[in-house]
Amino acid sequence: MKVLILNGSPRANGNTAIALDEMKAVFEAEGADTEIVQLGNQVIRGCMACGYCHKNGKCVFDDIVNELAPKFEESDGLVVAGPVYYASANATLIACLDRLFYSTGFDKTMKVGASVVVARRGGCSATYDELNKYFGISGMPIAASQYWNSVHGREKGEASQDAEGLQTVRALARNMTFLMRSIALGKEKFGLPEKEPRVSTHFIR
Repeated sequence: MKVLILNGSPRANGNTAIALDEMKAVFEAEGADTEIVQLGNQVIRGCMACGYCHKNGKCVFDDIVNELAPKFEESDGLVVAGPVYYASANATLIACLDRLFYSTGFDKTMKVGASVVVARRGGCSATYDELNKYFGISGMPIAASQYWNSVHGREKGEASQDAEGLQTVRALARNMTFLMRSIALGKEKFGLPEKEPRVSTHFIR
């Protein structure tokens, strides 16, 4: 099993990292090859709808997004994590996800997705919903835990005091591992679900 973890926080060793280290320890104990990529301190611009990726198989902006694409393709699971800004994910993380999901043409069906959000106080559930939408549109089952995947802390290191939040992300990692294993067995026995030719409509026809 391979798990790719994206840390969208601009603080490499902040509260989001504390939550992800809890998950990484569980994944590695379960035998999963796990990589954490720090995104939030990089310059990542948004998609400009140029269509370059459709013709060339990669984004026109040759940055971390294109580096992540093969890692994503090889992974069995993707964890997306970041802080809450104004009841939303921070812009750097969203810019990366918009371009990563849109510019990669490989089939993401049955890769397992999970989101983790970290906040001082509010906005966690809204951000959790926002991040999960990337998985939902891509045929990726969303791993769940014992609670919404949120950890609280404001100052650096405070997340280590959120016992329930850290337990939640550990349970998430265990559930995600189980789901990835179950899907691997299902693919081996039954293959992937049959797909119909894509129908794409809009509101004027």
